[in-house]
Amino acid sequence: MKKLFALILVALLSLTCTACAEGYTVTASAPSGAPALALATIAVKAPENFTFVAAETISAEFASAKADFIVAPVNAGAKLYMMGKSTYKLAGVVSWGNLYVASQKADFQLADMNGAKVVLFGENTINAAVVNYALEKNGIVPASIEYLAGAAQTQALLLTDAEAIVVTAEPALTAAMMKNPAITAYAVNDLYKAATGYEGYTQAALFVKAETIESQPEAVKAFIEAVAASCEQATNDVEVVANAAVALEILPNVKVATQAIPGCAVRFVNALDAREQIEFTANIDLSQFGGALPADDFYYVAE
Repeated sequence: MKKLFALILVALLSLTCTACAEGYTVTASAPSGAPALALATIAVKAPENFTFVAAETISAEFASAKADFIVAPVNAGAKLYMMGKSTYKLAGVVSWGNLYVASQKADFQLADMNGAKVVLFGENTINAAVVNYALEKNGIVPASIEYLAGAAQTQALLLTDAEAIVVTAEPALTAAMMKNPAITAYAVNDLYKAATGYEGYTQAALFVKAETIESQPEAVKAFIEAVAASCEQATNDVEVVANAAVALEILPNVKVATQAIPGCAVRFVNALDAREQIEFTANIDLSQFGGALPADDFYYVAE
């Protein structure tokens, strides 16, 4: 009943159909969780046209080439494109970093990481590379860095070990802080900005299938505009996005969603405007991008 109510509420707040243009119905896929927030207010109007999958299966979405659009990590899309395993071009960056350093330690400061064990998640990923880069550039030198599989695992450690210093992600961080208000957290994006001057790093993007660009150019343009507007709502109308995310089962409940969304750094920047920052992020660990910067034809440019 709650899910049905949320679906009706969001649909009533926005009646314009943005998942179709010129009679063509656009389909899209995204990993469930923070990256999917970019699509939430669109998908809630026509959920049958959207697929939300486990993050570790997103490569299969590229391989199947069923969806017109895919939201995925920037480096994953770039690497698959470079390897000839994807025809999807990058239309715009939608997520700019949702990572946080956190601990229950009393009066926890970032300087406490010096000489301490720090637990990250996702060894040999671009997220881990960005965290290590940001720490190094800010002169923070842990005694050791260990890795767990995902943000859920570092969240669990954060809750069970009062001395642990971890890197976790939204919305897991908000859920943990609701259980234990003693947790203190610092945005990795703040460290990244101090090191680079950039407002976040290029984490997840909207990709569009080359075949759809050729056959349905107007539908592609309309959908990208709709995603840009949806991302803007994540800043300007958090309650609507939160209700949509819960209705779609992207996030667990409205309370967590409302508090977590601002920390997910959702905003849309088109491919060409984001290219400089994409290349900067790639150069932190080129192996995550297939060993080279993305080629010119990787970027979608509307004609």
